[in-house]
Order: sequence, then structure tokens, then C-alpha cells
Amino acid sequence: MKEALPMKHLFSLFLTSFVFLAISAAPSVAAEDPAHNELRALRTQIIDAINEGNIKAVLEHVHPDVVVTWQNAEVCRGATGLKEFFDRKGRKMFKGYKVPPTPDELTILHGGDTGVSFGHVVGHYTLFGKELEFSSRWTATLVKQEGRWLLASYHVSFNALDNPLLNAAEKSLFWVAVGAAVVGLLVGVFIGRRRLR
Repeated sequence: MKEALPMKHLFSLFLTSFVFLAISAAPSVAAEDPAHNELRALRTQIIDAINEGNIKAVLEHVHPDVVVTWQNAEVCRGATGLKEFFDRKGRKMFKGYKVPPTPDELTILHGGDTGVSFGHVVGHYTLFGKELEFSSRWTATLVKQEGRWLLASYHVSFNALDNPLLNAAEKSLFWVAVGAAVVGLLVGVFIGRRRLR
């Protein structure tokens, strides 16, 4: 007659079986789509080209029919329109990134050839002779053609109710109001003195 398994062996057998079942039942973590690394590389290449002021290198990574909407509501259509905007305004106004375009999460992929990304960016600009820092939100559409990811659209906007231009305008209005009050007070004193005479 065989001897019963010692209690510690039974416990070890039970524990091993439990661990095996737990591992088998755990949901498997899906591997990240390789497209995300390709899109990270595209982002780096575009940001590097922008930082260098190299519009030719930027255009290598955009779709020929790219559409870009800027903070001032100006729209650029196509590579030619983007280059023209950069030459006319971008070179003079944009001074670099404090925070480069940073996605909030992984690009939302639609099939194997389209993606939508969104996030935030903080840029330095020179406007009206002043150095200003804009915190903006952006959305980008990316398409894959002939094995390459390209930027197909980009929309960037800042908070219309809280931004450096609005804050500067509010400060200016405050000082204009203070100046008007002082002038009004002085005129009132002057007129009052003349009447007393």
C-alpha cells in the first residue's frame, strides 16, 4: 500500500497548479504596433528640421496636399503654401520650442495607413516686438504612402480666453484706464480752480 503524500508536498502541488492557472487566465498584453516607432521617428525628424529652420527637410515629411491651420486661423494648403507661410511669417515670428509637440497618448491608428494624434506644445514667438510664450493644443493626421508615414494635416490653436496677447491687451487697457482717470482728475482740478477764481 502506497503512503499518502506528505502535507507539504500537497501544498506545493496545489500552489504550483494555482500559479499555473492564474498565469494561463491572465490577459496577454498586446505587443505595440510597430507603426508607433515609425511615427515617433517622423515626429523627431520634423521637430529637428523645424528647430534648424530647415523648411526643405520639413517638406520631405509632409504630404504634397498637406493642410495646416495655425493659431492665427491662417490655413496653408500643400507643400508650396506651407513653404510660403514659413518664409513670410514663420522665420520671423517662431523662435523655438519650450515644449515640442508632445502627444497625449499613442496615435490612434485607423487601418494600417492612417493615424490621428493630438497633444500639446509650448512655443516661443516674437510678436509686435515682444517675446511671447504660447501654450497650444494640436491635432495631426498622418498617412502612410509607399511605406513612409507623412504628415497630412496639422491644426494648432491656443486658448482664446487665456493667452499672452489677451493678457497684454488687458494690461494695456488697465493702464489706459488709469491714465484716463488721472487726466480726468487733473482736468477736473484745473476747471474747479478756475471757477473758484
